[in-house]
Amino acid sequence: MNSPQHTARTGALAITLVWLVVAGVLYLAFQWLDARERQHLQPYEGERGELIIPRHPDGHFYVAGEVNRVPVLFLVDTGASAVSVSNAQALQAQLPRGRAVTLNTANGQRPGEMVHGIPVRVGHLAWNDTTVIVGLDVPDDRKALLGQSFLRHFDVELRERQMVLRPRLN
Repeated sequence: MNSPQHTARTGALAITLVWLVVAGVLYLAFQWLDARERQHLQPYEGERGELIIPRHPDGHFYVAGEVNRVPVLFLVDTGASAVSVSNAQALQAQLPRGRAVTLNTANGQRPGEMVHGIPVRVGHLAWNDTTVIVGLDVPDDRKALLGQSFLRHFDVELRERQMVLRPRLN
């Protein structure tokens, strides 16, 4: 015959095992859902060669790209006049020195440089003569702004949940 203490220990162990199994199943389910959500947020090429960029939950549009063949993650900023990178990104991309400019940012004025003729790629779209501003102040040097010095060469359509960039047929 089992003592009450033995029965209590066995019951506690059984309950613990059940909760561990439930926690494991929930963890796997959330991992699967998270991966599925990330997949839906990936930009992709449409049937007519357009680049479709899904809106992220924070309301912004992000797309992987390159500045002078160096990978960056762009935040699309239709209000920015140019593609902008940090000093660290400019060094990594081996950008030449540019013309000194004063940048007007949300945090005030700061010095920067304007460099012309830089190849920029966004998804499968590229423009090889892009003006790039050096001096972006971001906490993550892998991030950059995609502004009008690139975007103006493409038709840009904003929809509720996505942005579409189309090559112009000039």
